[in-house]
Amino acid sequence: MAVRVFVAGGTGVVGRRLVPQLVARGYQVTATTTSAAKLGLLGDLGAEAVVMDGLDAASVGEAVAKARPDVVVHQMTAIAGKPDIKHMDRWFATTNRLRTEGTDHLLAAAEATDAHFVAQGYASWNGVHEGGWVKTEEDPLDLMTGTAAGPGMEAVRHVEDVVVQAGGAVLRYGGLYGPGATDDQVELVRKRQFPLVGRGTGYSSWVHLDDAASATVLAVEQKATGVFNIVDDEPAPAGEWLPHLARCAGAKPPLRVPTWLARLLAGEVAVRMMTEGRGFSNAKAKRELGWEPRYPSWRQGFRESLV
Repeated sequence: MAVRVFVAGGTGVVGRRLVPQLVARGYQVTATTTSAAKLGLLGDLGAEAVVMDGLDAASVGEAVAKARPDVVVHQMTAIAGKPDIKHMDRWFATTNRLRTEGTDHLLAAAEATDAHFVAQGYASWNGVHEGGWVKTEEDPLDLMTGTAAGPGMEAVRHVEDVVVQAGGAVLRYGGLYGPGATDDQVELVRKRQFPLVGRGTGYSSWVHLDDAASATVLAVEQKATGVFNIVDDEPAPAGEWLPHLARCAGAKPPLRVPTWLARLLAGEVAVRMMTEGRGFSNAKAKRELGWEPRYPSWRQGFRESLV
């Protein structure tokens, strides 16, 4: 009997790369979408396609019960449209609900079918702003309290708290790039509307979509538990990765603005991200999951993704 995997959020940027990898490894995959128009896409990827509303407990319970999964993978987000870091609380409003209410609905359904649980987390620039520039899973996340990012960081913490308590795994993906993941950001770079702030000393960690998916497959296969940073080998300051992204996109070098002006135009979150952000180490994922990213550096990944 094939192992049954339920992917909630199968048509998201990670889900579309994850489903084919799971199918190729012999898993029987049920994947969800919120739109009946996307059922065909999931079928083409090799999954049994289901329409599900992650914010409706009954919808989630019915879909999971029917699929009878051995593993539930939570990839539900609703990040779309032009990036709006200044108003991140509004930009991420539905995603924050999917990471709180949606996680709770999925966990309850998974527990009812005795399924293992793997969830998407986040670790790019949001390590606590003290100490070194690169953080491990033992270091706390920066909850950005009092900023527009605060509700989103609280939602990420909720995922970690409840999933780990339930004996599941949370994969903290770095900044995602690859097909469909960075189109809006790259367009801003090409328009020179994505400036460097201050000296660009804040660190970020990145991961290609295919590498995020391959790490997720390993977590499914091993029924992993705990928190893992799924990032590439090279955390880097904005002063390095943003000009490289611009070159790869065929754009002019990014403009540079002082922190006081960036705070007025883009808000506190953008300033802290680009001047104080902390990246993350992938040592635990390599050691415990046996994961090796195909793109060990954003330098190679950006270049190949944007050609």
